[in-house]
Amino acid sequence: MIIFHTFAKQPHRFGMEQYTDTYTSPLGIITMSSNGKQLTGLWFEGQKYFGHALSDQPSHPSLPIFDETRTWLNVYFQGKYPTFMPPILLNDTPFRQTVWQLLLTIPYGETTTYKHIALEWARQHSVKSMSSQAVGGAVERNPISIIIPCHRVIGTNGSLTGYAGGLDRKRWLLQLEQANTDRFLLDQ
Repeated sequence: MIIFHTFAKQPHRFGMEQYTDTYTSPLGIITMSSNGKQLTGLWFEGQKYFGHALSDQPSHPSLPIFDETRTWLNVYFQGKYPTFMPPILLNDTPFRQTVWQLLLTIPYGETTTYKHIALEWARQHSVKSMSSQAVGGAVERNPISIIIPCHRVIGTNGSLTGYAGGLDRKRWLLQLEQANTDRFLLDQ
């Protein structure tokens, strides 16, 4: 279950304690954050926007939410599609939340483009258009990497662009999902 909350001025404050733990993946250390019940962040160490929602709270590795997230990641990194989702709390602007909801509709092993997401966002909001660049900004600020599959979004020309965790990781994740990566161009 994903719970979306909007904020006014303080996107990094959830109004409650935040706990962190780590997961060792084939692509490096992943930091998980939680309010104690829901997952609030999942980042590759050092990725762009890493931990922007983290507070200075101590680690609490025995939380059930971290165990559930580890189980999800274990299934995923075995090259399988997890059939469950840990409870997630996202606290951000309505625009970003809508974009992240659209990311969740991208099937495992498939890709879509920033332009397609922008067109779908515009359709859902009954407006003529939405900027692909604005969508890209929301995609790259996704605080729950991998589980909310921002790595499945590519450029209209087939380029692997805009992944906050790095393009090598994006390609690796898509290959793990057995997406056809032969047609992709790596941006320089």
